[in-house]
Amino acid sequence: MNAKKIAIATFFSAALGLSGAEFLSIGFASAASQAQVTGQPAVARRIGAIKAITGNAIMLTPDSGLDVAVTVQPNARILRIAPGEKDLKNAAPVQLQDLQVGDRVRVRGQASSDGASIAALEVIVIPRSDLQALHEQERADWQKRGLGGPVNAVDLGADTITISVTTLSGKKEIAVHTSKSTIFRRYAPDSVKFDDAKPSTLQEIRPGDQLRARGDRSPDGSEVTAEEIVTGSFRNVAGLVNSVDTSSGTITVQDLLSKKPVQVKITLESQLHKLPPEMAQRIAMRLKGSMPPGTPGASSGSAPVAGNGQQSATQGGMQPSGATGGGLGGGLRQGGGGAPDFQQMLNRMPAVTIADLHKGDAVLIVTTQGTATGAGTAITLLSGVEPILQAAPSGSQAMMLAPWSLGGAPTGEAGP
Repeated sequence: MNAKKIAIATFFSAALGLSGAEFLSIGFASAASQAQVTGQPAVARRIGAIKAITGNAIMLTPDSGLDVAVTVQPNARILRIAPGEKDLKNAAPVQLQDLQVGDRVRVRGQASSDGASIAALEVIVIPRSDLQALHEQERADWQKRGLGGPVNAVDLGADTITISVTTLSGKKEIAVHTSKSTIFRRYAPDSVKFDDAKPSTLQEIRPGDQLRARGDRSPDGSEVTAEEIVTGSFRNVAGLVNSVDTSSGTITVQDLLSKKPVQVKITLESQLHKLPPEMAQRIAMRLKGSMPPGTPGASSGSAPVAGNGQQSATQGGMQPSGATGGGLGGGLRQGGGGAPDFQQMLNRMPAVTIADLHKGDAVLIVTTQGTATGAGTAITLLSGVEPILQAAPSGSQAMMLAPWSLGGAPTGEAGP
């Protein structure tokens, strides 16, 4: 493979997920070595987003490192290429004035001795609008063909992962089949951003991990052929808020599962929603009805009906979505076949902030594992769940509704 093809392939890998360091480490070593052998100065390349542009001067924010001042030379080649395209023969020439802030570019040219500036002889651009359109398509596809749940087993010989999907009607195992073309990613230990997920392999997946896959399902929903998989190790927290520190962006929750206080960081990327009281009551009634007789909080009747004229969860139109729902993994589907699953419903629920949380509030949280020196970061927090925790006082059954297990794209971002 020649240097041009290597450069193009790595450029698109970076544009669609690799970090700048990974991008620069692939393919360009041979070019640099050749330049050293011939005595020619090494060609500098940078990839990143346009921070500012005035005339032929571009301020580039690379994927790693400090901003770089780029001066586009009069004879520079400027090409526009579509996201995912891997061959420059499909690129189209564009003018410098067509470039905009936010576009992803790869520049090539002579760098200054301190590396702070580059005289660019080539600029390859993926417009921001094209990337946004691609992300929207991917997000819609994750919601349509995505599924997820905890990993039960990994069969390396068969390239298959078995996950457990919990619905309100029970648990179901799903076989996730992988191939050489399956893309694997893994969340960083303390990040809620899909963009921070790193390339991974089937060998890195362990029982107990949370998995999200996108692909085609079998007619009965028991198997899926995965095109893309993202995994991570997360914590489920169900309990009552002990304290709220808005200045540091942290809350402490008395976890019903571990019986210990758990500190959780709330960031701008954390999704905080409040469950409407009517929905919380319906879910609680469903939980009571599904518990074995004698379980604390279990209903004595087989078809619980709420007071004040409210119907049971099934009578009121709330029913398990099952394995074939739009967002697999324990979601609730409202009404008939085409209605949104619980994850989509969750996204439409009232958003709250850390300032809206108070001591004694009941919450369900999915957090990152955190580090040895830091608390986990909330991916999704759901408040207004008092009736649910009253129906499942141990917290374990309530966690079947953990936001990570409610379908849709991972963390609700573009991409999984």
